[in-house]
Amino acid sequence: MKVAAALVSAAVLAPWMLGQDTRPIVPADAKLETLFSDGVFTEGPAAAPDGTVYFSDITASSKSREGGHIWRYDPRTKKVSVFRSPSGMANGMAFDLQGRLIVAEGADFGGRRVTRTDMTTGKSERLAWQYDGRALNSPNDVAVDARGRIYFTDPRYVGGESIEQPVQGVYRIDTDGSVHRVVTDAGKPNGIAIAPDQRTLYVAATDNGATGPLSEGMSAWQGRMAILAYDLAPEGTAKFRTQLVDFSTGGYADGLTVDRDGNIYCGCGPLGVRVYSPAGVEIATIPMPAEATNVEFGSGADRGTLYVTAGRSLYRIRLLAEGFHPTDP
Repeated sequence: MKVAAALVSAAVLAPWMLGQDTRPIVPADAKLETLFSDGVFTEGPAAAPDGTVYFSDITASSKSREGGHIWRYDPRTKKVSVFRSPSGMANGMAFDLQGRLIVAEGADFGGRRVTRTDMTTGKSERLAWQYDGRALNSPNDVAVDARGRIYFTDPRYVGGESIEQPVQGVYRIDTDGSVHRVVTDAGKPNGIAIAPDQRTLYVAATDNGATGPLSEGMSAWQGRMAILAYDLAPEGTAKFRTQLVDFSTGGYADGLTVDRDGNIYCGCGPLGVRVYSPAGVEIATIPMPAEATNVEFGSGADRGTLYVTAGRSLYRIRLLAEGFHPTDP
């Protein structure tokens, strides 16, 4: 495996796109560092309280016989090791308020569930695997709010398993274990994030029109491609407010995260990483060597570092902004 490899020059990353009346996000001398490049399709970076970073490798039945992996990157040693394999086709991940790893396991011979792992004992438990007596579609991404509730998206992009849910929705798992469907009008929800003030739920609507790989010569109708903002009530319900960013003319929104100022960071496929203000104004862009899938800030002293999964790799870049985590003071 290739660890702590090439540094991409600042010239490759320029120009930074900065909006008016905002402080710079990306330093002029910023360098994009390749940390790992031996994956199949990397996704879902999550920063642990101890500073290590976990990320998914979705091997997919059409690309490999492997059952998916969760990798662990240690910034101190700069080494990458397998944390779990097979992973249940782990996709999006996050750490909860107690430092436990929350994992969205997808379809295509995956778990089709949301699990929680105690990082001390290594034991995992199922949190959600069905709704209204029907199996979930393919849990994709997760976010944790300041009260410890878990939100996850449930679309279907790959996998031949039967689709039993009537919608591709967003769900909330309460601390008592109950599961609630909170969004049904996002079309095909993908990435998810919660604003620092806990009043807005961001959802990436990424409707590619297909529930599995297309055969040669086939095409699919594309639906909504956007970042949506929902009013998030204290009780955990969500109401559509507005479409913040429109990707109908190119690119798409995948994984999301936020910084302490409330700005939204998006892995936007061929568009690289884009940064938007809470009003949806683009304020920065970070070109990537491969299609960007997901983003996450480091934790603790590393929360000024943005980790990005793209293609087969994990990258990082130091920014002038600091990431927000629900455990932040």
